[in-house]
Amino acid sequence: MVILIQCKDRVGLVADIAGVVAKLGINIVAMREHVDTVDNRFFVRIVVDGVQEALPVWQELKAILPEGAQIAVNPSTQKKVIVLVTKEYHCLGDILIRNHFKTLGAEVQCVIGNHETLQDVCKRFDVPFHYVSHEAKDKETFEKEVVAVIEKYKTDYLVLAKFMRILSPTFIEKFTHRIINIHHSFLPAFIGASPYKQAYERGVKLIGATSHFVTNDLDEGPIISQQIIPVNHSFTAPDMVKAGKEIETAVLARALQLVFEERVLIWKNKTIIFE
Repeated sequence: MVILIQCKDRVGLVADIAGVVAKLGINIVAMREHVDTVDNRFFVRIVVDGVQEALPVWQELKAILPEGAQIAVNPSTQKKVIVLVTKEYHCLGDILIRNHFKTLGAEVQCVIGNHETLQDVCKRFDVPFHYVSHEAKDKETFEKEVVAVIEKYKTDYLVLAKFMRILSPTFIEKFTHRIINIHHSFLPAFIGASPYKQAYERGVKLIGATSHFVTNDLDEGPIISQQIIPVNHSFTAPDMVKAGKEIETAVLARALQLVFEERVLIWKNKTIIFE
């Protein structure tokens, strides 16, 4: 079981938390903490065994922690995810392979696509594919149809694996901090559409990819994982796209691993990651 806590910092917090765990007869397997000295904020991730029920742990911790503390006591169970796609296959393909061989750390419930392009690859991996077209529909209608599909399943996270639609605030609010996106740029550079074309025109010497939680601010949500690779004057915009697909796949896979293993805490528009 994993315990995640964030709250105001004060002297003796770690000792008090350890005292609660010892009182309940729980064994600490691993513990990592961080203090944001600017905001006086304490963060900790604790892996424990010997826990039968989460509620008593939560109640005991709530009693000794500062007011407003955020506490999550999460059983070590496999997460359930739904993947949203458009036409590009590289990120979805990697997710489906990991799902098939049970190395994803989660179970893919289904794939939702606004084009039928990737239906066949989902069929090959025996994963349900739902086609929800956006054509001739306003955003509200399209998103209601997507939500109707999502609600047929129990899911912990939505993964935007190159889903090329901008989601509305209403949709995002339904799944706050539960939507994970992969953006083909080393954010905050080149936000929005065609970042590789923007990078080529700017003559950059590095390109990258960023996985982040989705918020109402386009491509500005809390960052989970980023990587970069070098490029030079010989790279055309299509060359950058080709190179970028490899790094996008790796960055999204790493971000999903961190989230599924309960290693990510969100504070304001940043993440604290216990790797």
